[in-house]
Amino acid sequence: MARRPSPQTIAVLRAFAADAQTWRYGYELGQQVGLKAGSLYPILIRLCDRDLLEASWESEAPQGRPPRHLYRLTTRGVALAAELSPQLAAADRSAAPTASRRARVSPAAGVA
Repeated sequence: MARRPSPQTIAVLRAFAADAQTWRYGYELGQQVGLKAGSLYPILIRLCDRDLLEASWESEAPQGRPPRHLYRLTTRGVALAAELSPQLAAADRSAAPTASRRARVSPAAGVA
C-alpha cells in the first residue's frame, strides 16, 4: 500500500496541476506554496525520482544569474494529480480563510 502524500507534497502537486505544461522553478514555487528550500527541494527530488516530475536546466539564463533548474509534471504526474484531485481541492479549501477563522483571531492585548 502506497503512503498518502504529505500536505506539503499535495500543495506542490496542486501548484503544478494548475498549469501542468508550464515549467516552474523552485524559488517561484516555494513562494507560491509557502515552503522553504529545505522542505521544497526534497519534495521535488522525490517527485522526480518517482517520475512524477521532469526536470531540466534553463536553456538561456539572463546575464548576471546562473541557469535555473525547471520542473513540470510528467504524464504520470498529471494522472496522480487527477487521482488526488479531491485532496487537492480540500487543500485549497483548507488554505482559504473562513469567516469563523477570521472571527477567532483577536488583536493582542495592549496593541492598538
